[in-house]
Order: sequence, then structure tokens, then C-alpha cells
Amino acid sequence: MNRDSKVFRGGHRPPPQPASEGINMNNPKIVCTLFIFLCCASVSARPVHHYVFFSQDRQKIKEASFLETKALEGAQVTYPWRLLERGKDEYDFSAIREDLAFLNSKGKKLFIQLQDVTFSEQWKGVPGYLLRDPIYNGGADKQYKVKNGDEEHAVVDGWAARRWDPAVQERFHKLLFALGKEFDGRIEGINFAESSVGFGASGRLFPKGFTFEIYRDAIITNLKALKRAFPKSIALQYANFMPGEWRPINDRGYLRAVYQAAKESKVGVGGPDLRPYRPGQLQNSYPLIREAAGIVPIGIAVQDGNYEDVNPTTGKRVTIAELIKFAKEYLKVDYIFWCTQEPYYSEDLIPFMRRVSGNGSIRKRERG
Repeated sequence: MNRDSKVFRGGHRPPPQPASEGINMNNPKIVCTLFIFLCCASVSARPVHHYVFFSQDRQKIKEASFLETKALEGAQVTYPWRLLERGKDEYDFSAIREDLAFLNSKGKKLFIQLQDVTFSEQWKGVPGYLLRDPIYNGGADKQYKVKNGDEEHAVVDGWAARRWDPAVQERFHKLLFALGKEFDGRIEGINFAESSVGFGASGRLFPKGFTFEIYRDAIITNLKALKRAFPKSIALQYANFMPGEWRPINDRGYLRAVYQAAKESKVGVGGPDLRPYRPGQLQNSYPLIREAAGIVPIGIAVQDGNYEDVNPTTGKRVTIAELIKFAKEYLKVDYIFWCTQEPYYSEDLIPFMRRVSGNGSIRKRERG
């Protein structure tokens, strides 16, 4: 793993507001969701496409364990904005070209994760000129981890590009169209990093020009630009949480508006963390993902920590088959992006995928 991969690995952060990590069986919404999951039968004939999320560990796409597992159709690789645009209008797509050529030569496909956020105070994911030129207002702003609403003692938790800043947005869109001109129709798809950002709730940690409503509109504007740049390949927005709300307790319609815009624009939706038993996911993005299934492509990412979740009905760690079953039968996904967290990747995922010859066999095993 290279140094940068630690900064971007997982591509997700904890929910913006604290939530119980256990299952509250007194909550009717959670009970209903679990009931649907446990009792429903698979009726979808659509295959699930299995990809491995390598983050920035690009060298791992050449490992035999991945290449020789036919059920794994391709690789999802993270490319930070700052590495794709070395200077203003100085694009460097050599890493993507190299990875795409190699994967194609092995019968595999490439899914790009375009990263504009980091999870380390030391690293900023945007090009240097955005940081230096005052027209961009710093280019990126600090994100924070806030515990129990105590913003006075918030801890810096990385950097986020100023997605809502018109000057930054203009540069980001130009990158999208440069990428699309070369790779649209050649790659399987491209996804944005998650919608969740950590700026607190009171306003004291808000960056310049940021409001919840402005941010909502920026996410929608950017996903529409992504689809215009990539009309042929899958365009996908990771939309897990939105600042300023916590569904269903404080639902201000921000996340729902993003999903509605994505459906209207034919942009895929989904997000990081396949966690069938976590209230934060069950009550926020999962119902919206399920509603969008069949209308737009759906992708869900198995991130670091997801393999370790415990199934409350068995008291045991969740299995690969259980994760796939929930993804297929409740979320109705088209793509699952599996992370390489060890020992689960080598000891659980790869053996499971090798026991099946393809998606048809996977479906049979899940039902059996």
C-alpha cells in the first residue's frame, strides 16, 4: 500500500451525526426493513457485477488472486483530482490509460472513483493551483469529526474540495469533460466520492459560502455534469448522507432531492458501506437506493470494517453470501465493489468467488 492509499482508502467517513450501532428492535422502521430483507425472495433476474475496490493500490490489479477469479469482472480504482491535473489545464491521465490497457488485456473492466476528498489533515485532494490562487477561496476546506455535538472540540478529519464554490466547480467540470472525451464508453463507469461531509451542524465550522441548501444544489449540479461528460459509461453518485439532516428524525429533503435529481438525469446512485444491520444506513440512504433500483444503475461498496459486522440474528460475523443477498434482494444493486481488507479479502471473498462460475451460480448458492 502506498502512502496516498491510506489517505483515500475506503473513501468514506462515519455518519455526520451519532447513531446507535446496535439494532433497536423497538424502532418500527428498522424492524420493517429487516423483515423485508429476511423474508423477501429474489425476483430480480438482473445479474450483479462484482468489482474489487483497490483504492489507490493500483499495483494490486496485477495480482493473480484477482485476475484468475472470473466472477470478479473488474477493478474500481481511485484517482485523486490532484493527480489527474498536475497544473491548471495540465491533465495527466497516464495512470488511467495504463490501468485500462492492462485490465482490458486480461478481460477485466475499469471503474473509476474520482476522489476530491481526503481523510487525513496532511493531504489535500485538489490541484495545487486551486490552493494558491485566491479566486478559488482555498480550493479545499477542512472536515471535522464531531463527537456528541461538541463542535468546540472537533478534530480535523481531512479535506473536502469546495464542491459548492462556482470557481472550483468550473474547474472540476472541465476535468470531467476532459476525462469523458478520452474514456467515455471505454470504461465501465465512473463514480464520485460520497456526498457526506463533516462541517458540523451549528455553522461555526462551516467553510466560506457553505450552507446546507447550497451544498445540496452543488451535488445535484455536479452529478448532472458527470452524466453530460459520460453519456455512455455508467455515471454514479455515492450519496449516503447529507449535512444538515438525519433521516428520518430530521428529514429536510436534502438526500431525497439528490436521489430525485439522479433519477431524472439517469445517474446511478449508491454509496460506501454495505451494512445490512446498521440503523444509520437503514434509515438514510438504503430506502432511497431501493426506490431508485430499476430506474438507474445501483452500486454499493463493501468498505473497510463491513466484513466485520455481526448479524444480530446469528450472533456471528456477516458472511459474503449474506452481504450479497442483502445487496441483491433488498437494495437491488447492479454493482458491488469489494474492498481488499485482510484477512477477509483473501480468506473469505476470493474463495467464495472462486467457488462460483459466474453470477448465475452466485444466485443459486444464495437461495440454497
